[in-house]
Amino acid sequence: MVGCPSRQAAGFIRTTVRPQHLLCRKTTDWHVEQEMVQVDKSENITGSGTRPRTPPSTDRHSVISPARKSSSKASSPPFKSYINFLSNTNDDWNIDDAEDMYIYESDDGDDFGLPSLSNMKRRTRKMTEQSKTAAENGLGNDSPSGHESRRRMSDSADIAVERPACMYPMPKKSEGKILRPQYKEILRDPANALHLINYPTIPPNATQKEIDEINSRITRINKFKRLLQASTISLPELRALAWSGVPQEVRAMTWQLLLSYLPTSAERRVATLERKRKEYLDGVRQAFEKGGPQAASSGRTGGRGLDEAIWHQISIDVPRTNPHIELYGYEATQRSLERILYVWAVRHPASGYVQGINDLVTPFWQVFLGMYITDPDIESGMDPGQLPKAVLDAVEADSFWCLTKLLDGIQDHYIVAQPGIQRQVAALRDLTARIDAGLARHLEKENVEFIQFSFRWMNCLLMREISVKNTIRMWDTYMAEEQGFSEFHLYVCAAFLVKWSDRLVKMDFQEIMMFLQSLPTRDWTEKDIELLLSEAYIWQSLFKGSSAHLRGQGQGSSSQAGALAPGATKNFQL
Repeated sequence: MVGCPSRQAAGFIRTTVRPQHLLCRKTTDWHVEQEMVQVDKSENITGSGTRPRTPPSTDRHSVISPARKSSSKASSPPFKSYINFLSNTNDDWNIDDAEDMYIYESDDGDDFGLPSLSNMKRRTRKMTEQSKTAAENGLGNDSPSGHESRRRMSDSADIAVERPACMYPMPKKSEGKILRPQYKEILRDPANALHLINYPTIPPNATQKEIDEINSRITRINKFKRLLQASTISLPELRALAWSGVPQEVRAMTWQLLLSYLPTSAERRVATLERKRKEYLDGVRQAFEKGGPQAASSGRTGGRGLDEAIWHQISIDVPRTNPHIELYGYEATQRSLERILYVWAVRHPASGYVQGINDLVTPFWQVFLGMYITDPDIESGMDPGQLPKAVLDAVEADSFWCLTKLLDGIQDHYIVAQPGIQRQVAALRDLTARIDAGLARHLEKENVEFIQFSFRWMNCLLMREISVKNTIRMWDTYMAEEQGFSEFHLYVCAAFLVKWSDRLVKMDFQEIMMFLQSLPTRDWTEKDIELLLSEAYIWQSLFKGSSAHLRGQGQGSSSQAGALAPGATKNFQL
């Protein structure tokens, strides 16, 4: 993967934004010099509206990127060659014009592989020029991606000035998704959606295999439905059922129960939802209000209670979140994600906002939005801004609280020194040596440090390696596990790494790093995810809580796992 100008390789550096400062910390074997950059808060900001504005690009203060040090390992030619490769490819970023370089000089890009703002602007400008040329030549726009050239400018006061001119997709009228007429009942109690399930139908010319699959799916939906309609829901039974995947029709309510956001008692559900949603919306108003008590007590700029350092980073990261999915290009989606991330950051000052958290909120947002739409595919052809405000408020509040529940279990991934990630990276190295000793020895021979590629796996929970839809399926199992995000994820990463063993042992350092930064998972389906989860379950059964005497038995462990697999593999059938 080609790195951005101010970083050596995507995914190796963690950027944490906290109140009053930005902090970049040292990552093992990459020798990033620790440096604290204070953000000047003396600037006055004026303007109308209830949402904050970032300072104009001509007056704002640039955040200086921390200095990078070259590796001190003189005896590591592959490492040097990889660094030289990155240095050469970084020259490609210097082709922008002087205006772009001035405006985006403080944009160091996403630490985990997403495009920088200047790159996005160049791409938008190029597409606009191509569209203009096509129009002059009288060519129509019938391509599947035609919405890219039919975009409108937004005059929203919420858009940060230092961003490139935001372009939002315009769905075709024929592509509009249908809001459920009973959305008000679903807002009041998600259990009301259980009466509106559209069961799959059997096509006239379906084969026997297809008929069996559809009948199996209907049976599985009914199992969830019976469980969710109980006056008191049994979480152990729900976990056991959810491990093998949750049908899309009942996923939103199931997730909220498994994360303990919804109470298991039907009597308390309505009052709890109303209270939690109101609490979040009050928090949004408090965080963004002008001249509130926060601004007076903290001395923040503009008298609006806004922490500029946090807001600056969030306003950069949100437009780069899932840029390949149309749903996340709409203004309503981006504004919602900004509010969720900002409110979470100011409520958790121990960690603040960290790049990568913007990815973790998207599965919740997408799943909860889908509960109110009749079409199961909401990734394209639907502008959330066209939905009733009450629906967007509920989706936003529910996503915030479920993100909070998730991060509460792995918050040590994002605090100072990142002890959670450091611990999991070390555990992954040890686990790989037990599962596949040959791969572990080859990585050591090529001077590949696990922190160099697995840091992103732990920080973003593999969301940069796997599509959102497949991530949603994987999270079904994570939530069914008692410690899915904090413990089971480690075994998923081990199974994920070992899966590519046959290729990796034939590569040198540079090839390994480039391959692991851009794994061939684009065409993965739910079956691939279920196989990965099944293998992870085997490794967890073998090694969770195992003593040190298992160390170094990598080859034997693989054969042992093969013998155990028929009985130990989680059954994904009914």
